[in-house]
Amino acid sequence: MDRDELRGLLKALREGRATEDEVFDRLRRWPVDVVGHARLDTHRGVRTGVPEVVYAPGKEDDHLARIVDRLLEAHGAAFVTRLDAPRAALLLAKHPTAVHSKEGRTLSIRTKPAARPGDGFIAVVTAGTADVPVAEEAACTLEHLGWPAERIYDVGVAGLHRVLDSADRIEASRAVIVAAGMEGALATVVAGLSSRPVVAVPTSVGYGASFSGIAALLTMLNSCSGGVAVVNIDNGFGAACFAHRMCAGPAKEAGA
Repeated sequence: MDRDELRGLLKALREGRATEDEVFDRLRRWPVDVVGHARLDTHRGVRTGVPEVVYAPGKEDDHLARIVDRLLEAHGAAFVTRLDAPRAALLLAKHPTAVHSKEGRTLSIRTKPAARPGDGFIAVVTAGTADVPVAEEAACTLEHLGWPAERIYDVGVAGLHRVLDSADRIEASRAVIVAAGMEGALATVVAGLSSRPVVAVPTSVGYGASFSGIAALLTMLNSCSGGVAVVNIDNGFGAACFAHRMCAGPAKEAGA
């Protein structure tokens, strides 16, 4: 069920084409579609503005394909995360119009374009090129949800002039997602230069004492710049969903 279907149901009730009992019966149970041992929450987009997304690890290829097919049937769209190239090839063979990001390990399938959730664009910024895979997961998620994503990569604090050179584009955005490993200082710098809200993503990039992203996570959590929210290590998807909710508002739905 999506917003258009829900509005159509209420319109049918208003116009006398559906009875009150029929509408009540449709609405009294949250829609749940069982596909194998997965229970798909096809109502999530109506409730939250972000529909259910498929996390590829842990699913057999056939099961993954069946889940994608059901989401396409329900929403006309499906989005898969943490999908490597060999498994993506199987889905692309069946859905040749799908868009697979090898770096971001995402796959987006749509039978119709996504509606724009709001005006403007969301900037996705990285400290280094090693952070790009996490940033691409965020950017591809935003694009699936209908947002233009402006990529501003390799502007870390070791060469501070690089982020200063991009300050105008960052300020023009609705929000900024900053992916950084090592010491993770870039999010604080961006938040200190711009009035835009910053969603910080620590990445598991760095030498031994970075502890696979924990050092960057702690730096971001201890940011001295106001307006920085922090998601989990390598969680580009979560950062994109947070930025989407913040910029689109709870009353808007981006579709599946």
